[in-house]
Amino acid sequence: MKAIRFHKTGGPEVLQFEDVALSAPGAGEVQLRHTAIGLNFVDTYQRSGLYPVALSSGLGSEAAGVITALGAGVKGFKIGDRVAYGSGPMGAYAEARNFPAQHLVKLPKSISDETAAGMMLKGMTVRYLIRATYKVKRGETILLHAAAGGVGLILSQWAKALGVKVIGTVGSDAKVAIAKAHGCAHVINSSTENVVARVRELTSGKGVPVVYDGVGQATLMTSLDCLALRGLLVSFGNASGPVSALNLGLLAARGSLYVTRPTLGSYIATPAEFKETTQDVLDIVKSGKVKIPVNQRYALQDAAQAHRDLEARKTTGTTVLVV
Repeated sequence: MKAIRFHKTGGPEVLQFEDVALSAPGAGEVQLRHTAIGLNFVDTYQRSGLYPVALSSGLGSEAAGVITALGAGVKGFKIGDRVAYGSGPMGAYAEARNFPAQHLVKLPKSISDETAAGMMLKGMTVRYLIRATYKVKRGETILLHAAAGGVGLILSQWAKALGVKVIGTVGSDAKVAIAKAHGCAHVINSSTENVVARVRELTSGKGVPVVYDGVGQATLMTSLDCLALRGLLVSFGNASGPVSALNLGLLAARGSLYVTRPTLGSYIATPAEFKETTQDVLDIVKSGKVKIPVNQRYALQDAAQAHRDLEARKTTGTTVLVV
């Protein structure tokens, strides 16, 4: 079968479309034929070396497909089941693969393969952000950076369904309309507006109780300056580069602020947490309250171009690689 591999870290050009041997599934594994694969910013971090991985390596942590074989001891699944996943091990950028059955979810007929491939990792991320890291409350106003991205569009819709007002930031006028159409009560174009001043205006000077920031270094100080007294900055991504240092005195000066740097793995560490998280994602999408906009499609062999477009901020919503 064919798969995307990389043998050294670097730019998108290091991604190679190669022939890869696929063995029979081991104990506790199923073999999948992928139909759609989700693209996520974390993939670019692993490819570039920001998040170190052992080389040579596959890439990708989110996909949908059909079970074609069962390993020993697998229960609850059968050949032909439509399934999806949104957590490791890496290797989703492939026509087929073996995968641990315990990290799979069955797909209902109402959720398409492309939707599933774009919703699992991002949906589970949103779920832990707004229901665990900081449990948003009806009537609150929160701030979300990169509101027109894959995580952003899911988070803003889910928060709206919970009765929360979302102030979203985007980088262009074109993305303002997209963010508004997906649940944001207010959208700020950070290229032309003063984000801090606008957030203070919208909150009667108080600021927000929580900021969800997947951008990283470029938005760090803006995020802190938008927080209310004892507010929480949830820094969950590095799209502009990692936050390498933070003077804790800045938190004291701005009102005893909190900062956390969460990861999905810490919130699905037990089978019960995994089941609760994935079920919530499936339920909110099935309800129609959260729609997964698949706005870009690339052939699997064109993964390098997909990475270039993602890093150049040319994408909105969800991007999938089609097998």
